[in-house]
Amino acid sequence: MAYEIERRFLVRGEAWRAHVRWQRRLQQGYLSASAEGFTTRVRCDGDGGAWLTLKCAASGQGPAVRHEFEYAIPEADAQALLELAQAALCKRRFGLDLPGGDWVLDVFEGANAPLVIAEVELPAPDQAVVVPPWCVREITGEGRFSNAALALLPLAAWPASERSHQLEAWLA
Repeated sequence: MAYEIERRFLVRGEAWRAHVRWQRRLQQGYLSASAEGFTTRVRCDGDGGAWLTLKCAASGQGPAVRHEFEYAIPEADAQALLELAQAALCKRRFGLDLPGGDWVLDVFEGANAPLVIAEVELPAPDQAVVVPPWCVREITGEGRFSNAALALLPLAAWPASERSHQLEAWLA
């Protein structure tokens, strides 16, 4: 069975830019997303790459581990599915040259700006990770920061008091 083992962090500042290896703009839509964590996502990278992804919680494995099944699909199919998506978001993804796993950083656009989230994919849940100082808060397992949740309820739509509290803690 395919697993995704990932830790996620809110990012502050621009120091991460010194670690960028590549970048691409991603558009992703959610065909289904449930409170139990089952999602069906379609993603396009703007360079002809397109994928259909199914994700769900991995029972008893902890918040960093999920089942993930991802399949390349024709770009035209992905565009058609994006039009059917109940929610969508855009972000710029950067691959980073950090040790300890496969690090990427997402700079969200539109209603989720100025949110910046770093993720590290790991080979095992207990893998040690050196977290860079610009990763200011771990959000692994915080559902409201999942991409599906941010597509359904973007940061700009959060109640002002909650958004203000989160941004103050994040930007402080």
